[in-house]
Amino acid sequence: MVEEAKLSETESGLEAQGPGWFVVNARDAAWWSHRRVFGYGCPFGSRDVDLFPELGITLRVLQPGEPNCRYHAESTQEDFLVLQGECLLIVDDEERPLEAWDFVHCPGGTPHVFVGAGSEPCVILMVGARRPDEDIVYPVSDVALRHGAGVREEAHDPADAYADLEPPRRAPLPDLGLPWQTPTA
Repeated sequence: MVEEAKLSETESGLEAQGPGWFVVNARDAAWWSHRRVFGYGCPFGSRDVDLFPELGITLRVLQPGEPNCRYHAESTQEDFLVLQGECLLIVDDEERPLEAWDFVHCPGGTPHVFVGAGSEPCVILMVGARRPDEDIVYPVSDVALRHGAGVREEAHDPADAYADLEPPRRAPLPDLGLPWQTPTA
């Protein structure tokens, strides 16, 4: 039998503090931000404790014009479902507009990034495989650079790709009128 994980309150919401099963509503979960550069992300687990060694899952909220990260390709597959709003997918140096309920599959090695679009927040469910031998590359892309989502020099280490930014920090998700932000009766 697997025991329930303990949830601890942080300055931005609840985070699991160890292995085990748990239930947390997105409204109550801890959120992270790169000071409004890459929107808000909710990894549901913890950035401090590796709770999901096989599968990463994040809920990402982007404002129009806001990328979710730097243009990159991981050696493992990733999948994405746009739940609300619109965004622009930059994939293999091509721009693809997306809207709610569009699904994106990126096999390992596919360079990609998402940029919020439209007039309201975009919500994306992001899921990716994890392996100990995983590699990542941040290739130079003029298309990604035009959207504030690229690197000027190819990098193979996230520390290099994000060296110009402060590390992400816990930050409560502001009230954007998202479905889970309205408490149920």
